[in-house]
Amino acid sequence: MSTQDSSSAPRFMLSTLLRQPVLDSKGNQIGVLADVIVRLRDGAYPTLSGLVVNVGNTRIFTTAEDVAGIEADRVLLRTAKLDLRPFSRREGEVLLKEDVLGHRLIDTERTIMVKAYDIELGHNGAVWEATGLDVHKPRWFRTERRHKPHATRDWNQFLPLIGHQDSSTVRSGSARFRKMKPAQIADLIENSSDKEQHELLAQVHNDPELEADVFEELDDDRQSRILKDRSDHDVAEVLAHMRADDAADAVMELPQERRTAILSLLPAPQHAKVMALLGYHDATAGGLMGTDFTALPSTATVAEAINSIRNATTQQPEALTTIYSLHPDGTLAGVIGLVHALQSDQDKKLSDVADPEPVSAQPGDDIIDVTTTMADFNLLTLPVLDAERRILGVITVDDALEAAIPSDWARREHRHGSNHAGSQTQSGR
Repeated sequence: MSTQDSSSAPRFMLSTLLRQPVLDSKGNQIGVLADVIVRLRDGAYPTLSGLVVNVGNTRIFTTAEDVAGIEADRVLLRTAKLDLRPFSRREGEVLLKEDVLGHRLIDTERTIMVKAYDIELGHNGAVWEATGLDVHKPRWFRTERRHKPHATRDWNQFLPLIGHQDSSTVRSGSARFRKMKPAQIADLIENSSDKEQHELLAQVHNDPELEADVFEELDDDRQSRILKDRSDHDVAEVLAHMRADDAADAVMELPQERRTAILSLLPAPQHAKVMALLGYHDATAGGLMGTDFTALPSTATVAEAINSIRNATTQQPEALTTIYSLHPDGTLAGVIGLVHALQSDQDKKLSDVADPEPVSAQPGDDIIDVTTTMADFNLLTLPVLDAERRILGVITVDDALEAAIPSDWARREHRHGSNHAGSQTQSGR
């Protein structure tokens, strides 16, 4: 990133440079500026690699090395010899006017989609860079402030989505994108156009775990539409990394004629879990439960139980807040919360510290009964038992809340966060 003093470095807005005359080394106008070409760099400002110049009815290319200077009303070249062949975009090149200006980007400070209304170009003493963005909608009515330019924000507070296909490698590897939570990415997808959605999905596709987490956060309709357009193999790849309960829900949203083929492609452990869950109605405890939980013989020590949780790296974290103890015949004997276990004598057996009368649900209990029970007893998890009191699965509080909250509340604006302070001012570089 440039460390040039912002007060002395030349800076221009792209909108003021477009259509300005381009002069050769002899001062003759050869055309007008049509676009600025940059190459994206993750965590750094995109550097100018060339210009697109309109010469009559032809667009030609000139390299950054040929640019002697950029001024508010002209672009100066250091050569009079130009390649007059029509411009053809090269791999990795992004055109600021064509690909960014007027397109939407991800505001990583607020995790929302915004439109680029203008782009700031700055010179750091060595190269020209795209340093900032104006994401304020222009005012077309007359006010006293009409002629005051909007403050730009730092380029690195945004992630461009719509660009040249061959620049996607840089975008998909962005550390800023990977820092976003799956629920935030899902929100972006749900509020994106088809083209934007395609780009967002491409960015998570190379990380199977992140992709599965994002699909789990999507609303059922959007998830179903996306999976419908994928091959059976690709759908199975996503479902294989999802929680079994979410995978089962996704299977039920697929066209019936595809379900058997997709299920057959799942790995054996996931296939068994999903098939077991498909037998329950989604509005019941059985349909709401997950198959991840920690259960040990009641003769196991507290230390052994905690170590079991420590090693359960592939299980849903929310399901690991409770430890279940079992009788020799496999039926539920007791329950102890993780905090209680950590505070207990590590050498004691679970039978000595676990609550011998755990609250539980049956597979057919409806969602209202489940959420009421969990609220009444302040439970983070609720075991679902079969007729013999064996654990079939566990309902976690996050799933209970999601089932209880009205669907039209599920994507409220507060999920985007309220960190708006300072977002309208120029970052101090």
